[in-house]
Amino acid sequence: MALQKKDFIEIEFTGKIKDGEIFDSNVKKDLEKLNPEADTKPIIFSLGEGMFLKGIDDFLIGKEIGKYEIELVPEKAFGPRLQQFIQMVPAKIFQGQNINPFPGAVFNFDGRIAKVLTVSGGRVIVDFNHPLAGKTVIYNINILRKIEDTNEKIKSLISFLFRRDFPFSVKDNKVTIEVEKTMSQFVEMFKEKFKDIIGMELEVKEIENPPKTQ
Repeated sequence: MALQKKDFIEIEFTGKIKDGEIFDSNVKKDLEKLNPEADTKPIIFSLGEGMFLKGIDDFLIGKEIGKYEIELVPEKAFGPRLQQFIQMVPAKIFQGQNINPFPGAVFNFDGRIAKVLTVSGGRVIVDFNHPLAGKTVIYNINILRKIEDTNEKIKSLISFLFRRDFPFSVKDNKVTIEVEKTMSQFVEMFKEKFKDIIGMELEVKEIENPPKTQ
């Protein structure tokens, strides 16, 4: 049966630049080329919901479970390389943080990743383009299965949205997530997103101690 928007699927994937250089993977033999010590993890996401690269989402909707090679031009991958994203940052910004910028260094500027291109006197030229901007990429995708279990869908969505696991329970078409007080308002912000993808109401239950992962 063809896959549809909002279906949850588990995949193995390897992403590489068209010249063959691998930049991301959860396949052991390919991931080891990036980091020999990294552990492979399953990737589970809901199609068409911004949980994976949009170009991949668009391709997989309507397809069957199986293996695919997908070539994406920059506009459907990580975007074109834009000159306006190459900017000058005063050296004093780095000095104030006791950082010594040098060509090739990568820094996080309020959530934006930038690469230092040149350093000259008090001028530091940095590139805020995505590292893969302007590149055609190829993804080898192996769709392992379609997820049918509701608890597995919820667990994967919680992990995606909050980058951690929270204990949860399901009753009367409602999902109750247990979080510490400091996280409750943040989790509350995703009620509509949660309902849209899972089709259930989200209730947040505050607890005193940090929750244990499931």
